[in-house]
Order: sequence, then structure tokens, then C-alpha cells
Amino acid sequence: MAEGVRRIKLGSQGLEVSAQGLGCMGMSAFYGPPKPDADMISLIHHAIDSGVTLLDTSDIYGPFTNEILLGKALKGGVREKVELATKFGISYTDNIKREVRGDPAYVRAAIEGSLKRLGVDSVDLYYQHRIDAHVPIEVTVGELKKLVEEGKVKYIGLSEASASTIRRAHAVHPVTAVQLEWSLWSRDAEEDIIPTCRELGIGIVAYSPLGRGFFTSGANLVENLPNDDFRKYLPRFQAENLEHNKTIFERVSDLAARKGCTPSQLALAWVHHQGNDVCPIPGTTKIENFNQNIGALSVKLTPEELAELESFASADAVKGDRYHNDFSTWKNSETPPMSSWKAT
Repeated sequence: MAEGVRRIKLGSQGLEVSAQGLGCMGMSAFYGPPKPDADMISLIHHAIDSGVTLLDTSDIYGPFTNEILLGKALKGGVREKVELATKFGISYTDNIKREVRGDPAYVRAAIEGSLKRLGVDSVDLYYQHRIDAHVPIEVTVGELKKLVEEGKVKYIGLSEASASTIRRAHAVHPVTAVQLEWSLWSRDAEEDIIPTCRELGIGIVAYSPLGRGFFTSGANLVENLPNDDFRKYLPRFQAENLEHNKTIFERVSDLAARKGCTPSQLALAWVHHQGNDVCPIPGTTKIENFNQNIGALSVKLTPEELAELESFASADAVKGDRYHNDFSTWKNSETPPMSSWKAT
């Protein structure tokens, strides 16, 4: 294993992962057209050889094609070298309308599909990708608990769940990790979700730690995105907000220049400095960008530098929400009480 990629304990149930993971979504979906399989498999193998062993995917990426890609990459003894994480909970109706589901039948069908596509007998970490506002979390986690008992899932996780939902889920079966958006410009989870995770001994997996690429190239990012890249339509990337937000990137760039690193390395290093229970999962489709991301692990920030970053990247410094209004129920979601549930 490469030097410099330390290992951390994720949660308190025994899962150990590389301190930085690899988000695989953009290889297959949402960030422009899918990339060639051969190139992405080479990138995945390079990441593993470099010591980055937590691979993050989901059945909705494609849908399904990203899991199939990872299945190809994991052949030939590679599976044993990685911690494999995938997710369920978002389904397409008529290939157009997205629906969030957490009912037991769907949970079971989802894991069977993922195992088949990935070509594995079990996944190391299985997340509920988005929280079903119509199904009590106790019902969903009850089914996940059965999957753990059956050996199909080793550890369970939640993504974009509220603090109270996390607490209720953890009471049914230990939650190993919560995946949430956390970066210099996405800090809403710091108020109650992250403290709840730490109180309960739950690991934190930070997705979009580079602000969906914003801390790589700033406002210029939008100009170079293809039309089918969903970032073009996010509130933070709209012209009226971007003009304000680009000043954050400029300040980060200034500090990065003084430190002799790139803005993206500085932004990633900030996430790493939030604690040893945090694993960011930056995504990329280029080996050179991956290598740059790995360099963030050796960027050390002084208390003064952390304070400087805090001074211009506070929780209320960014204009524009993380998602469109029609995705508001996909963030930090609550579920109904058990007393409301009638099993079908």
C-alpha cells in the first residue's frame, strides 16, 4: 500500500477504510456523458494501488451502469483489496420520474440487484441513499438488519438523514456511517447531524468535498460543463449566485498559493482536518486529478490557517441552495413514526 494514505476506523463496529475514498458516480452519470470503461477501470485500479480502497457507488448511477463498471473492475482478485460501498433508495418510474423508497420489499430487491451487477456475495457498506418520508426508518433498518444477519451486507449507512432519523435508525441496528455533503461551501450538517453522529460513534463520509468541482476551477467550471451535466442547473452555479461565490474560491486560491498547494488540495485538506472519523470521497475521471487529490493528505493546516478559511467560508457565506427546490425532501430527511406504519 502506498505511503501517505492512512487507514481510519469508520464508525464503531469495526469497519476500517482508507482515509480518503473514491467517488465513482461521475464515471457513469450526472457529470456529462459516461466515460470509457477501460479508462475508468484503469483509474480504479490505480486508486487501489495508491492505497485508496473505499469505493463508493449506487444503483442510481446510470442507473445501474456504475455498479456494472465496478463489477468489471473488481474481477481477478481485486474485490478482496477494497471496501465496497453502494446505495439503494432512489428508483426510476417509467425511466423518468425519480421516487424514494424504503419499504422492505424494495430494500431486498435492491440489494439482490446490486450484488448481481457488482458480481459479489456481499457489500461492505450499504447506504439508504435518500430517506423515504413515507416509511418509518425503523422499518427500513429492520430489513437492513436482516441483510446483515444473512451476510449480504456487512455494515449499514444512511445518506442525507436528519439527526433524529439517524438516532432512531441506530436504535434498531448500529449505523456505521452517514454520508453527507460536507465541504468549505456545504456546512449545514455541522449544526446537529455531525454532533449526533459523533455522540453515537458513527463515521462520517463526506461527498462532494470539492464543492462538485468548484474548488478545482472556480467559476470557470460552469463554462466548460456539457449541457447534460446536472451541475449547470444547481442554484449555486447560477450566474447571480456564482458571481458572489467565486470570491470564496479566490480566497482559497490565495491561501493555497501561499502554502504551495492547489485550491482543491487545500479544500480537501480542510475536510481531512475536521477529524479522524471523516472520510471524504472526491470523485474524478482522470488519473492526474486523482493524484492531486491524494496530495491533499499531506497538506497540514495550522490553527491560524484553519481560522482564515473559516473567516471567509462560514456556514452562511455561500449563496444558493445545495439542490433545486424540487429536491428539498432529499436533504436531511425525517420519516414518520412507527405508529403510522401499516405493513402491506
